[in-house]
Amino acid sequence: MTRAGFDARNFREESPFKIHGGCGLFGVIDRAGKRWPGQDIIDAMACMDERSNGLGGGYAVYGLYPEHPNHYAFHLMYNDEGARAICEEFLRARFEVDHAEAIPTRTVAGITDAPLLHRYFCEFREDDLADGQNPDDLVVGIVMEINSEIDGAYVFSSGRNMAAFKAKGFPRDVGDFYRLDEYEASCWIGHGRFPTNTPGWWGGAHPFCILEYSIVHNGEITSYGINKRYLEMHGYLCTLGTDTEVVAYIYDLLLRRHGLPLELACKVVAPPFWSDIARMSSEDGALMTALRRTYGPAAANGPFAIILGFADGFCALNDRIKLRPLTAAEHGDKVFVSSEESAIRAICPEPDRSWHPEAGEPVIARYYAADGGSELSSGEGQAAGASEGLSVTEEVSASP
Repeated sequence: MTRAGFDARNFREESPFKIHGGCGLFGVIDRAGKRWPGQDIIDAMACMDERSNGLGGGYAVYGLYPEHPNHYAFHLMYNDEGARAICEEFLRARFEVDHAEAIPTRTVAGITDAPLLHRYFCEFREDDLADGQNPDDLVVGIVMEINSEIDGAYVFSSGRNMAAFKAKGFPRDVGDFYRLDEYEASCWIGHGRFPTNTPGWWGGAHPFCILEYSIVHNGEITSYGINKRYLEMHGYLCTLGTDTEVVAYIYDLLLRRHGLPLELACKVVAPPFWSDIARMSSEDGALMTALRRTYGPAAANGPFAIILGFADGFCALNDRIKLRPLTAAEHGDKVFVSSEESAIRAICPEPDRSWHPEAGEPVIARYYAADGGSELSSGEGQAAGASEGLSVTEEVSASP
């Protein structure tokens, strides 16, 4: 964490070997909004320890700060007290910081070299916003400025009523370290890291977050270079030395700033092949062609499985030929996604059903209050582009 951003010379790759198919993902949501204890998610992630190597673990948690529902909850890492003093002065000049504290942790043998960890619940003052200014845009700019300009400071989440908790360690140790067994939340997303292209360090652990959006990822984004340059044109700075960072910013750009429906944003990130587009109806083909031409630099190439968390739910997505594992399950109001079915069954032994999502087809689970009580949106059993009469406002994927 330096003024120039991530510098690999400051870190050491500790694994003597690499498993490019490693990393474990897990997500669960209760669509009725009931809160789940964190220990269940820690137990689920522990089933996939072999998919990580202790160089990164983390969680994105939604609905955990009901006492501060409208505050931007900034979670920060600091190298030292000097960085903390500079960053806190920076924050207080831009926000009303209604509450600030060290993030509660406990001593865990598997977690070492911890930075200073603090959280801040912030609101804009009335005179902080000029006419027409979007507060979310201002927050993104503040995050970019801290991560690129303040030595030894790094924002690892900044959304409302959500937070990221991550560290260099196995996911179960990370959960114990942050005392996540003491939290309850309605949506949890977990990740165990096996870094292959960059060293393991605290800031490089997943999830990567901006505002309400969080991303965990298994695989490689081989289009990182073009994605990064495209995002820089729109004001995003990629400073953390990990390909997953671009995916979080791409979704913020597509969903929040450009207003695309989530289903179409997924078609940008994992676009259908031109050969598939040629076999679509004229209406669907025209839409997919327009998306590919408009957002070509935002497409994520390479093998990947991701889970995107957002305020109303989550979305799980594979690359367009499914080169990384992804399983989904449903039990009553709960929806699960995971790299392995064993992790789901560790906390839900008998799901109502389970399935393997098809390549490039998202599994989208939203709170009932957010989607009017509609069923789970999933591409189960549907080929890419198979919907009829697709329009910008209709769903790409059908309910199974």
